[in-house]
Amino acid sequence: MFKFVLNDAATCVRNNVRDFSLNALRLLPHLPQLSPYDVNLQLRENEFVYNFPVDGIVRSYETNQLGSNSPCEDSRTEASLLHRNGFICGIFDGHGGAACGQVVSKRLLRYVSAATLPRQVLKEHIKQNCNSQSFLKCHNDNVDFVNEIKPIYEHSFQKYIKQLSQTPQRDVGSELVHAFLQLDEALSHEALATIDVRTMGVALSGAVACLVHLEGLQLHVASTGDCGAVLGVLDPQTSQWQPKKLNIEHNADNMTEVKRILDEHPKEEHDTAIRNGRLLSQLAPLRAFGDYRYKWSLDIMQKKVVPLIGEQAMAPNYYTPPYLTARPDVQQHELSVNDKFLVIASDGLWDFLSPSEVVSLVGEHINSKKILEPMRLPEGNPTLQQISDQLAERKAGLTRKPIDQNAATHLIRNALGATDYGIEHSKISYYLSLPKDVVRLYRDDITITVIYFNTEHIARLRDAGTGISAPAA
Repeated sequence: MFKFVLNDAATCVRNNVRDFSLNALRLLPHLPQLSPYDVNLQLRENEFVYNFPVDGIVRSYETNQLGSNSPCEDSRTEASLLHRNGFICGIFDGHGGAACGQVVSKRLLRYVSAATLPRQVLKEHIKQNCNSQSFLKCHNDNVDFVNEIKPIYEHSFQKYIKQLSQTPQRDVGSELVHAFLQLDEALSHEALATIDVRTMGVALSGAVACLVHLEGLQLHVASTGDCGAVLGVLDPQTSQWQPKKLNIEHNADNMTEVKRILDEHPKEEHDTAIRNGRLLSQLAPLRAFGDYRYKWSLDIMQKKVVPLIGEQAMAPNYYTPPYLTARPDVQQHELSVNDKFLVIASDGLWDFLSPSEVVSLVGEHINSKKILEPMRLPEGNPTLQQISDQLAERKAGLTRKPIDQNAATHLIRNALGATDYGIEHSKISYYLSLPKDVVRLYRDDITITVIYFNTEHIARLRDAGTGISAPAA
């Protein structure tokens, strides 16, 4: 119970973190002042950049992660879809431990890559004894499941694709919803069938997820919980950056979500189903993978979980489960030439920055990075005046030269160090110097992926009136 009280305190502090002044942080016991070099080392430790070698919809992506929990409970995965053009990635924010987030981050992309493959192609691969990694190519994943667990997960995947092959093809949004729910159901079955402490640990911990599926011009964002996705749109008339939210958070601030949960339970539970902004007074996200202590029947909890974990596994006022679902909301968007990038991130970023601020920061970062590229003269026969103007523009841009080439790092730096007068190094240093036992009170894990779209390729597809392009690498 202490863990949940601590989580409540942490959430209360972080929800008001933007109101904290630098002077308030300085009231903490004296902390070592990190040098700019040390700050950069910490901020850039988990950077990753991937540039696609094939001319496709996605030009590149940049990602980074800064932990708060130990171990970090956030996970991230990015991959190209095989056998057709496509890109898929996700941010996964775990809670109650890192287990569920780590497992779902690997397995969900495999489920979705199989589900969105044409059924006939899927059937052909099943005949060739495909496995869970046959339908995608990961770009930043060097760790696999332990040998004892791997066959269990592979068996569940084979069962899933066999079922898929026997059902009609659905639209992408429906396939995403089905994949989310089937993976979550597999977590439950694996835990109850094996009674292994590892599979049970995955089922009892939890994770929220934001998954991006991109094929041709069709962009789908499936979200369960409180991660966020925002599209960066460049207005061609004003040259201003505009944000477009592509998901809805499932938390107590979302009154539609609150009403949905209350409507699913008797009126006698309306005061207890959601209390103090939390599900059964404990869980902040109102949808999540795992967290089966809020989903399993009373009989299963008493016979399977309580003997293993103890009475503290039972949530208070637990009468009419399930109270929680992994069902995502899916938003679809057709890309246009004005759509320049997409940012997905765990709530650790959104505690500090709004979607509008995030889009502005990435947009400014794109513009400032142009001075790092080789100078290109205008096409045709440019005049000396045109060349002079271009040189003057590049010279002026030197004052905006970015500290970080990775946009995800740029966002983390601004989240931790932004003030009314620019980036405050000492503020970042304080956040990065906080002891492990208190840092969670001031910031959550932050994980960010920034996806850059290929405007020229989008224009060609739209002119051709098709959303089909060459396979990605």
